[in-house]
Amino acid sequence: MHIFIAGVMQGSRLDDQIDEQDYRLAIKHALEEHIPDVQITDPWALNPHSVKYNEDRARETFLSMTALAGTADVLIAYLPIVSMGTAMEMWEAFRSNTYIIAVTPHIHHWAIRFTADEILQDLNSLFEMIENGHLIDVVQRRAVIDSPLDAD
Repeated sequence: MHIFIAGVMQGSRLDDQIDEQDYRLAIKHALEEHIPDVQITDPWALNPHSVKYNEDRARETFLSMTALAGTADVLIAYLPIVSMGTAMEMWEAFRSNTYIIAVTPHIHHWAIRFTADEILQDLNSLFEMIENGHLIDVVQRRAVIDSPLDAD
C-alpha cells in the first residue's frame, strides 16, 4: 500500500519558513506500526530544506511532489488550516482516483468537501482508523472494485 502524506508546510505564512511538521512523524509511525509493508511518500522528509532551494529546484520539487500525490493508493491530508499546496496535491490525487482522507476542521471548504473521500475531525480519529484496520479495509475494497473482471 502506497500512502502519500500531504499537509500544511507554509500555509498562510508570509515569511520563508515552514510550519511545525511533527504531525508527519506521528502519521508515519501509526502507518508503519499497523500496516505491514506500507510505502510512505512524505514530501517534507524527501525535501526538508526545500525553503532554501533555488527557483528552478523549488519549482521542480513542487511540481514533481504534486504529481507524485496522484500515484498513491491513499492520500492523507492534514489541514488544521487550509493550504494551497495540499489542495493541489488533493486535486491531483482526486483526478487519479486516489482515496483521500482529509484531517481538518474545515468541513465546509469546497476544495476539501468535493475531493476528499473521508473527512476526519482530528489526528486521533485518523489514528483510530489506522489502528482498527478500517484504512486497510477501504483500500482492499477499492482494489477489488477497480480490478478488471475475469474474462471467463
